[in-house]
Amino acid sequence: MENTIDRSVTRCEWNLNDALLTRYHDEEWGEPLHDDQKLFEFLALDGMQAGLSWNTILRKRENFRQAFDNFDIQRVAGYNDSKIQELLANPGIVRNKAKINAIIQNANRVLEIQREFGSLDAYLWKFTGGGTIQNRWQTLSEIPATSPISDAMSKELIARGFKFCGSTILYAFMQAAGMVNDHIVSCYRYQELCKR
Repeated sequence: MENTIDRSVTRCEWNLNDALLTRYHDEEWGEPLHDDQKLFEFLALDGMQAGLSWNTILRKRENFRQAFDNFDIQRVAGYNDSKIQELLANPGIVRNKAKINAIIQNANRVLEIQREFGSLDAYLWKFTGGGTIQNRWQTLSEIPATSPISDAMSKELIARGFKFCGSTILYAFMQAAGMVNDHIVSCYRYQELCKR
C-alpha cells in the first residue's frame, strides 16, 4: 500500500511516477518550516544535492540522518577529523569531502546566527518578511531556478562563511521549506498551502 499513488488528485508533474517523491510532494514540499534542526537538515541536504538529483538525496535521507546525528546542529558543529573519516567511509550517504566539510562549517555558522538572531528560523524567514510568498505558476516551466530573494540570501550567507549556498540551492531550499509556494495552481497542495 505504501507505494500506491493516489491519482485522483492533480499534482505538480515532477513527482507523478515515484511513490517516495509523491509522498514528499504531498506531505513536506512547500510546508512552512520553522524548526531550526529541520531547517538545518534541509540546508544540508540541498547542499548535498548540488550536481545530483533530489531523488538520489531523498532515497538516502534516512542514512544522512543517522550519519549526521539527526542533524543536531551542536553535535555536527563539533565533528572532528575522525568523524569526517567515518562519514567518508559511509556508503549510505554522498561521500563528498567538500560537501561534508560544508555541512560541519555551516553548522558552526548556524550557531552564530542563533546567538545573533535567536534562531535560524528568525534569520531565514526575515528574507520573506516572515511569511510564505504565494506564487501563481500555471506550469512547471514558469518556475524559476533563482529569485532576487534567493540571490540576497545567498550573498548574505556566503558573507557569513556558509558553503554550498548558491542562489539555485537556496531557491530549492526556499521551495522545500515553504518560504515560497511553488506548487502550480492546479495542484491540490497549492490551495492548501495558500491557507497557511
